[in-house]
Amino acid sequence: MPIAVDIDVMLAKRKMSVGELADRVGITPANLAVLKNGRAKAVRFTTLAALCEVLECQPGDLLRWEPDDPWDPDEAAHESGASDVPVGSPPR
Repeated sequence: MPIAVDIDVMLAKRKMSVGELADRVGITPANLAVLKNGRAKAVRFTTLAALCEVLECQPGDLLRWEPDDPWDPDEAAHESGASDVPVGSPPR
């Protein structure tokens, strides 16, 4: 997928656990893991805003565009088995 998610980087910079971030943002750790691991097909702006508020960052610190490599067989296999689970709900 051409959108890469760098939540891991921000978690490391903030010395914060996935569980703590999920709790403070108001989403389940499972949904945060789906987003963090790049398996999400969508993210609500309210969730993105809550992530940015808690991590004290900009959306571009969490998301970046990478062009698809048309010759990467792993990417083609990943696309065919990707989850369509939307991630995030409005913060508590």
